Amino acid sequence: MNVTNGRDAAETATPHPHGRRVQALAADAARAGRIPGMVVAIANPDGPLHAVAVGSADLATSRRVTLEDQYPWFSMTKIATATATMRLHADGALDLDLPIGTYVAGYQASERFGHPTTRQLLSHTAGLRNPMPLRWVRPEDEPPDLAQQSRVLAKHGKPKRAVGSRASYSNIGYLLVGEVIEAVTGLRVEDYVKAAVLDPLEMGATSYQYEPSIPRAVGYARLPGVLRPALRSVLPDRIVGPQVGRYTSFRPFLVNGAAYGGLVGPVTDAVKLAAAHAAWSDDNHPVLDHEDIEQMRTITAIGRPFDHGLGWFRRHGDATRLPAFVEHYGTGGGFWNAMRLYPTQRLAVVAMANTTRQWEFDRLFDQIQALGWP
Repeated sequence: MNVTNGRDAAETATPHPHGRRVQALAADAARAGRIPGMVVAIANPDGPLHAVAVGSADLATSRRVTLEDQYPWFSMTKIATATATMRLHADGALDLDLPIGTYVAGYQASERFGHPTTRQLLSHTAGLRNPMPLRWVRPEDEPPDLAQQSRVLAKHGKPKRAVGSRASYSNIGYLLVGEVIEAVTGLRVEDYVKAAVLDPLEMGATSYQYEPSIPRAVGYARLPGVLRPALRSVLPDRIVGPQVGRYTSFRPFLVNGAAYGGLVGPVTDAVKLAAAHAAWSDDNHPVLDHEDIEQMRTITAIGRPFDHGLGWFRRHGDATRLPAFVEHYGTGGGFWNAMRLYPTQRLAVVAMANTTRQWEFDRLFDQIQALGWP
Protein backbone atom coordinates (compact mmCIF):
# COMPACT_ATOMS: atom_id res chain seq x y z
CA MET A 1 0.00 0.00 0.00
CA ASN A 2 1.27 3.44 -0.92
CA VAL A 3 0.38 6.13 1.64
CA THR A 4 1.42 9.53 0.33
CA ASN A 5 1.41 12.89 2.03
CA GLY A 6 -1.53 14.11 -0.05
CA ARG A 7 0.18 17.40 -0.85
CA ASP A 8 -2.23 18.45 -3.61
CA ALA A 9 -5.25 17.94 -1.38
CA ALA A 10 -3.69 19.48 1.71
CA GLU A 11 -2.85 22.66 -0.15
CA THR A 12 -6.57 23.26 -0.78
CA ALA A 13 -7.39 23.11 2.93
CA THR A 14 -7.50 25.97 5.40
CA PRO A 15 -3.91 26.54 6.68
CA HIS A 16 -3.31 25.77 10.34
CA PRO A 17 -0.20 25.41 12.54
CA HIS A 18 -1.16 21.80 13.30
CA GLY A 19 -1.47 20.91 9.62
CA ARG A 20 1.72 18.89 9.27
CA ARG A 21 1.07 17.00 12.48
CA VAL A 22 -2.48 16.09 11.41
CA GLN A 23 -1.10 14.96 8.05
CA ALA A 24 1.40 12.69 9.80
CA LEU A 25 -1.21 11.29 12.20
CA ALA A 26 -3.59 10.48 9.34
CA ALA A 27 -0.79 8.83 7.35
CA ASP A 28 0.16 6.72 10.37
CA ALA A 29 -3.45 5.63 10.89
CA ALA A 30 -3.83 4.72 7.22
CA ARG A 31 -0.59 2.75 7.23
CA ALA A 32 -1.47 0.88 10.42
CA GLY A 33 -4.93 0.01 9.13
CA ARG A 34 -3.71 -0.93 5.64
CA ILE A 35 -6.14 1.65 4.32
CA PRO A 36 -5.71 2.69 0.68
CA GLY A 37 -6.79 6.27 1.33
CA MET A 38 -8.21 8.57 3.99
CA VAL A 39 -9.53 12.10 4.38
CA VAL A 40 -9.79 13.94 7.71
CA ALA A 41 -11.46 17.28 8.43
CA ILE A 42 -11.51 19.38 11.61
CA ALA A 43 -13.90 22.26 12.24
CA ASN A 44 -15.64 24.30 14.93
CA PRO A 45 -18.92 26.21 14.68
CA ASP A 46 -17.05 29.19 13.22
CA GLY A 47 -15.96 27.16 10.20
CA PRO A 48 -13.30 24.74 8.93
CA LEU A 49 -9.96 24.54 10.71
CA HIS A 50 -8.00 22.06 8.63
CA ALA A 51 -8.41 19.06 6.33
CA VAL A 52 -5.95 16.53 4.94
CA ALA A 53 -5.95 13.67 2.46
CA VAL A 54 -3.55 10.73 2.35
CA GLY A 55 -3.14 7.75 0.08
CA SER A 56 -5.06 6.48 -2.93
CA ALA A 57 -8.64 7.06 -3.96
CA ASP A 58 -8.28 4.50 -6.76
CA LEU A 59 -5.60 1.81 -6.57
CA ALA A 60 -6.14 0.66 -10.16
CA THR A 61 -5.25 4.06 -11.60
CA SER A 62 -3.00 5.24 -8.72
CA ARG A 63 -5.18 8.34 -8.36
CA ARG A 64 -4.45 10.11 -5.11
CA VAL A 65 -7.14 11.10 -2.65
CA THR A 66 -8.44 14.67 -2.77
CA LEU A 67 -10.68 16.56 -0.39
CA GLU A 68 -13.30 16.78 -3.13
CA ASP A 69 -13.74 13.00 -3.36
CA GLN A 70 -17.26 11.73 -2.71
CA TYR A 71 -17.77 8.99 -0.11
CA PRO A 72 -20.96 7.16 0.87
CA TRP A 73 -21.93 8.32 4.34
CA PHE A 74 -23.89 5.19 5.28
CA SER A 75 -25.16 5.60 8.86
CA MET A 76 -23.61 9.03 9.43
CA THR A 77 -26.70 10.02 7.40
CA LYS A 78 -28.71 9.45 10.58
CA ILE A 79 -27.34 12.69 12.03
CA ALA A 80 -28.76 14.65 9.09
CA THR A 81 -32.08 12.80 9.38
CA ALA A 82 -32.26 13.40 13.13
CA THR A 83 -31.40 17.08 12.65
CA ALA A 84 -34.20 17.49 10.10
CA THR A 85 -36.61 15.76 12.46
CA MET A 86 -35.66 18.11 15.30
CA ARG A 87 -36.27 21.03 12.94
CA LEU A 88 -39.86 19.81 12.41
CA HIS A 89 -40.28 19.45 16.17
CA ALA A 90 -38.91 22.96 16.77
CA ASP A 91 -41.33 24.34 14.17
CA GLY A 92 -44.28 22.69 15.90
CA ALA A 93 -45.05 20.44 12.93
CA LEU A 94 -44.09 17.25 14.78
CA ASP A 95 -44.39 16.17 18.40
CA LEU A 96 -41.55 13.78 19.17
CA ASP A 97 -43.52 12.20 21.99
CA LEU A 98 -46.67 11.22 20.11
CA PRO A 99 -47.01 7.68 18.74
CA ILE A 100 -45.75 7.58 15.16
CA GLY A 101 -49.12 6.27 13.98
CA THR A 102 -50.40 9.80 14.67
CA TYR A 103 -48.55 10.76 11.50
CA VAL A 104 -47.96 7.58 9.50
CA ALA A 105 -51.31 6.32 8.28
CA GLY A 106 -51.71 2.59 8.62
CA TYR A 107 -48.78 2.01 10.96
CA GLN A 108 -49.57 -1.07 13.03
CA ALA A 109 -48.07 -1.05 16.50
CA SER A 110 -47.37 -4.15 18.54
CA GLU A 111 -50.17 -5.12 20.90
CA ARG A 112 -47.63 -6.81 23.13
CA PHE A 113 -44.69 -4.40 23.05
CA GLY A 114 -46.26 -0.99 22.45
CA HIS A 115 -46.35 1.91 19.98
CA PRO A 116 -43.09 3.84 19.49
CA THR A 117 -42.74 7.59 19.39
CA THR A 118 -40.43 9.48 17.07
CA ARG A 119 -38.16 10.26 20.03
CA GLN A 120 -37.80 6.55 20.69
CA LEU A 121 -36.96 5.91 17.05
CA LEU A 122 -34.25 8.58 17.18
CA SER A 123 -32.77 7.21 20.41
CA HIS A 124 -32.97 3.54 19.37
CA THR A 125 -35.35 2.72 22.23
CA ALA A 126 -38.30 1.68 20.05
CA GLY A 127 -37.79 -2.05 20.60
CA LEU A 128 -36.92 -2.73 16.96
CA ARG A 129 -34.62 -5.34 15.48
CA ASN A 130 -31.65 -4.48 13.30
CA PRO A 131 -31.43 -6.93 10.38
CA MET A 132 -28.20 -6.95 8.39
CA PRO A 133 -28.66 -4.53 5.45
CA LEU A 134 -26.31 -6.35 3.07
CA ARG A 135 -28.67 -6.25 0.11
CA TRP A 136 -30.21 -2.82 0.77
CA VAL A 137 -27.99 -1.32 -1.91
CA ARG A 138 -28.10 -0.89 -5.69
CA PRO A 139 -25.67 0.08 -8.46
CA GLU A 140 -25.58 3.85 -8.86
CA ASP A 141 -27.29 3.73 -12.26
CA GLU A 142 -30.39 1.98 -10.90
CA PRO A 143 -33.43 3.83 -9.45
CA PRO A 144 -34.31 3.46 -5.76
CA ASP A 145 -36.05 0.20 -4.89
CA LEU A 146 -39.00 1.55 -2.91
CA ALA A 147 -40.64 -1.85 -2.86
CA GLN A 148 -37.67 -3.26 -0.97
CA GLN A 149 -38.07 -0.66 1.80
CA SER A 150 -41.78 -1.42 2.02
CA ARG A 151 -41.02 -5.13 2.38
CA VAL A 152 -38.40 -4.47 5.04
CA LEU A 153 -40.76 -2.32 7.08
CA ALA A 154 -43.62 -4.79 6.71
CA LYS A 155 -41.38 -7.51 8.11
CA HIS A 156 -39.42 -5.59 10.76
CA GLY A 157 -41.34 -2.37 11.46
CA LYS A 158 -43.14 -3.55 14.60
CA PRO A 159 -41.36 -3.59 17.96
CA LYS A 160 -40.01 -6.98 18.97
CA ARG A 161 -39.38 -6.03 22.59
CA ALA A 162 -40.81 -3.46 24.98
CA VAL A 163 -40.95 0.07 23.59
CA GLY A 164 -38.92 2.43 25.79
CA SER A 165 -36.66 -0.31 27.12
CA ARG A 166 -32.88 -0.52 26.86
CA ALA A 167 -31.40 1.15 23.76
CA SER A 168 -30.49 -1.13 20.88
CA TYR A 169 -29.22 0.26 17.58
CA SER A 170 -31.62 -0.18 14.66
CA ASN A 171 -31.60 0.98 11.05
CA ILE A 172 -35.31 0.14 10.95
CA GLY A 173 -36.01 2.96 13.39
CA TYR A 174 -34.55 5.50 11.01
CA LEU A 175 -36.43 4.07 8.04
CA LEU A 176 -39.55 4.78 10.12
CA VAL A 177 -38.29 8.29 10.94
CA GLY A 178 -38.14 8.85 7.20
CA GLU A 179 -41.77 7.72 6.94
CA VAL A 180 -42.71 10.23 9.66
CA ILE A 181 -40.89 13.08 7.89
CA GLU A 182 -42.62 12.31 4.60
CA ALA A 183 -46.04 12.08 6.26
CA VAL A 184 -45.62 15.39 8.09
CA THR A 185 -44.09 17.39 5.23
CA GLY A 186 -45.63 15.82 2.14
CA LEU A 187 -42.09 15.77 0.69
CA ARG A 188 -39.64 13.00 0.00
CA VAL A 189 -37.28 12.67 2.94
CA GLU A 190 -34.40 13.51 0.58
CA ASP A 191 -36.00 16.81 -0.38
CA TYR A 192 -36.84 17.85 3.16
CA VAL A 193 -33.38 17.04 4.54
CA LYS A 194 -31.84 19.04 1.72
CA ALA A 195 -34.05 22.07 2.41
CA ALA A 196 -33.84 21.90 6.20
CA VAL A 197 -30.22 20.81 6.76
CA LEU A 198 -27.95 20.55 3.72
CA ASP A 199 -28.82 23.91 2.16
CA PRO A 200 -28.66 26.02 5.36
CA LEU A 201 -25.28 24.49 6.20
CA GLU A 202 -24.03 25.07 2.62
CA MET A 203 -23.37 21.37 2.06
CA GLY A 204 -23.80 21.74 -1.67
CA ALA A 205 -21.60 18.80 -2.66
CA THR A 206 -23.63 16.29 -0.61
CA SER A 207 -26.71 14.53 -1.92
CA TYR A 208 -28.37 11.12 -2.12
CA GLN A 209 -26.58 10.24 -5.35
CA TYR A 210 -23.15 10.64 -6.84
CA GLU A 211 -22.43 13.83 -8.75
CA PRO A 212 -20.91 12.64 -12.05
CA SER A 213 -18.61 15.65 -12.43
CA ILE A 214 -16.97 15.22 -9.01
CA PRO A 215 -14.41 12.47 -8.26
CA ARG A 216 -15.30 9.67 -5.90
CA ALA A 217 -13.23 7.33 -3.80
CA VAL A 218 -13.27 3.64 -4.70
CA GLY A 219 -14.21 1.36 -1.82
CA TYR A 220 -12.06 -1.66 -0.96
CA ALA A 221 -12.09 -4.81 1.14
CA ARG A 222 -8.72 -6.39 1.89
CA LEU A 223 -9.25 -10.12 1.53
CA PRO A 224 -7.80 -13.06 -0.40
CA GLY A 225 -9.11 -13.55 -3.91
CA VAL A 226 -10.55 -16.96 -2.96
CA LEU A 227 -13.11 -15.18 -0.76
CA ARG A 228 -14.28 -12.91 -3.54
CA PRO A 229 -17.01 -15.33 -4.76
CA ALA A 230 -18.50 -15.35 -1.25
CA LEU A 231 -18.61 -11.56 -1.25
CA ARG A 232 -20.35 -11.59 -4.63
CA SER A 233 -22.92 -14.06 -3.33
CA VAL A 234 -24.12 -11.83 -0.48
CA LEU A 235 -24.29 -8.55 -2.43
CA PRO A 236 -26.48 -7.52 -5.37
CA ASP A 237 -25.14 -7.91 -8.90
CA ARG A 238 -22.62 -5.36 -10.20
CA ILE A 239 -21.52 -4.19 -6.74
CA VAL A 240 -18.29 -6.18 -6.38
CA GLY A 241 -15.59 -4.89 -8.71
CA PRO A 242 -12.15 -6.05 -9.83
CA GLN A 243 -9.38 -7.37 -7.63
CA VAL A 244 -6.38 -5.03 -7.17
CA GLY A 245 -3.62 -6.95 -5.41
CA ARG A 246 -4.98 -8.03 -2.00
CA TYR A 247 -7.87 -5.57 -2.30
CA THR A 248 -11.29 -6.29 -3.76
CA SER A 249 -12.90 -3.14 -5.10
CA PHE A 250 -16.53 -2.06 -5.02
CA ARG A 251 -18.25 -0.37 -7.93
CA PRO A 252 -20.16 2.80 -6.97
CA PHE A 253 -23.46 1.93 -5.32
CA LEU A 254 -26.24 3.70 -3.44
CA VAL A 255 -28.31 2.77 -0.39
CA ASN A 256 -31.98 1.89 -0.58
CA GLY A 257 -33.25 3.72 2.49
CA ALA A 258 -32.33 7.40 2.30
CA ALA A 259 -33.21 8.21 5.91
CA TYR A 260 -30.90 5.69 7.54
CA GLY A 261 -27.89 5.72 5.23
CA GLY A 262 -28.33 7.35 1.84
CA LEU A 263 -26.11 10.43 1.76
CA VAL A 264 -23.03 10.72 -0.46
CA GLY A 265 -20.53 13.55 -0.25
CA PRO A 266 -17.08 14.84 0.71
CA VAL A 267 -15.54 15.06 4.15
CA THR A 268 -15.53 18.86 3.94
CA ASP A 269 -19.35 18.82 3.91
CA ALA A 270 -19.66 16.14 6.58
CA VAL A 271 -17.61 18.22 9.02
CA LYS A 272 -19.95 21.20 8.51
CA LEU A 273 -22.83 19.12 9.85
CA ALA A 274 -20.78 17.81 12.75
CA ALA A 275 -19.46 21.27 13.64
CA ALA A 276 -22.99 22.69 13.78
CA HIS A 277 -23.64 20.20 16.59
CA ALA A 278 -20.51 21.27 18.50
CA ALA A 279 -21.95 24.76 19.02
CA TRP A 280 -22.21 26.59 22.32
CA SER A 281 -25.17 28.72 23.34
CA ASP A 282 -23.63 31.96 22.04
CA ASP A 283 -22.73 30.51 18.63
CA ASN A 284 -24.69 31.08 15.45
CA HIS A 285 -27.22 28.28 14.94
CA PRO A 286 -28.27 28.11 11.27
CA VAL A 287 -30.45 25.01 11.64
CA LEU A 288 -31.37 24.38 15.29
CA ASP A 289 -31.46 26.40 18.49
CA HIS A 290 -28.89 25.48 21.09
CA GLU A 291 -31.43 23.69 23.31
CA ASP A 292 -32.22 21.31 20.45
CA ILE A 293 -28.55 20.72 19.68
CA GLU A 294 -27.88 20.01 23.35
CA GLN A 295 -30.87 17.66 23.51
CA MET A 296 -29.58 15.68 20.54
CA ARG A 297 -26.06 15.21 21.90
CA THR A 298 -27.10 14.46 25.50
CA ILE A 299 -26.89 10.74 26.20
CA THR A 300 -30.09 9.55 27.88
CA ALA A 301 -30.62 5.96 26.71
CA ILE A 302 -28.29 3.25 27.99
CA GLY A 303 -27.55 0.22 25.84
CA ARG A 304 -24.90 -2.12 24.45
CA PRO A 305 -22.59 -1.42 22.73
CA PHE A 306 -23.82 2.18 22.47
CA ASP A 307 -25.53 4.66 24.76
CA HIS A 308 -27.70 7.04 22.75
CA GLY A 309 -28.92 10.59 22.51
CA LEU A 310 -31.08 11.68 19.58
CA GLY A 311 -28.90 10.58 16.69
CA TRP A 312 -25.54 10.82 18.46
CA PHE A 313 -24.13 7.95 20.49
CA ARG A 314 -21.00 6.80 22.29
CA ARG A 315 -19.78 3.40 23.34
CA HIS A 316 -20.95 2.45 26.81
CA GLY A 317 -17.39 2.13 28.08
CA ASP A 318 -16.51 5.67 26.98
CA ALA A 319 -18.96 7.41 29.31
CA THR A 320 -16.29 8.59 31.77
CA ARG A 321 -13.61 9.64 29.29
CA LEU A 322 -12.51 13.26 29.21
CA PRO A 323 -12.97 15.44 27.32
CA ALA A 324 -16.43 14.03 26.81
CA PHE A 325 -17.53 13.23 23.27
CA VAL A 326 -20.35 11.80 21.21
CA GLU A 327 -20.00 10.33 17.75
CA HIS A 328 -21.50 8.35 14.90
CA TYR A 329 -20.05 5.87 12.43
CA GLY A 330 -20.89 5.24 8.79
CA THR A 331 -19.76 1.84 7.57
CA GLY A 332 -20.51 -0.47 4.68
CA GLY A 333 -18.94 -2.29 1.77
CA GLY A 334 -15.65 -0.58 0.99
CA PHE A 335 -15.77 2.26 3.54
CA TRP A 336 -15.37 2.91 7.28
CA ASN A 337 -16.20 6.51 8.32
CA ALA A 338 -16.65 8.26 11.65
CA MET A 339 -17.57 11.70 12.99
CA ARG A 340 -17.04 12.88 16.55
CA LEU A 341 -17.96 15.93 18.62
CA TYR A 342 -16.06 17.24 21.63
CA PRO A 343 -18.76 19.67 22.83
CA THR A 344 -16.73 21.24 25.62
CA GLN A 345 -13.99 21.98 23.08
CA ARG A 346 -16.36 23.31 20.37
CA LEU A 347 -14.64 20.78 18.09
CA ALA A 348 -15.74 18.33 15.41
CA VAL A 349 -13.57 15.76 13.61
CA VAL A 350 -14.62 13.58 10.67
CA ALA A 351 -12.62 10.85 8.93
CA MET A 352 -13.59 8.89 5.83
CA ALA A 353 -11.57 5.87 4.70
CA ASN A 354 -11.96 3.49 1.77
CA THR A 355 -11.63 0.29 3.77
CA THR A 356 -14.27 -2.17 4.95
CA ARG A 357 -12.35 -3.04 8.10
CA GLN A 358 -12.63 -1.01 11.33
CA TRP A 359 -9.47 0.97 12.01
CA GLU A 360 -8.00 3.00 14.89
CA PHE A 361 -10.15 6.11 14.44
CA ASP A 362 -10.51 6.54 18.22
CA ARG A 363 -6.77 6.98 18.67
CA LEU A 364 -6.58 9.34 15.70
CA PHE A 365 -9.43 11.52 16.95
CA ASP A 366 -7.99 11.82 20.44
CA GLN A 367 -4.55 12.65 19.05
CA ILE A 368 -6.07 15.39 16.90
CA GLN A 369 -8.15 16.78 19.77
CA ALA A 370 -5.14 16.83 22.08
CA LEU A 371 -3.29 19.19 19.75
CA GLY A 372 -5.47 22.07 20.93
CA TRP A 373 -7.70 24.07 18.58
CA PRO A 374 -9.10 27.61 18.86
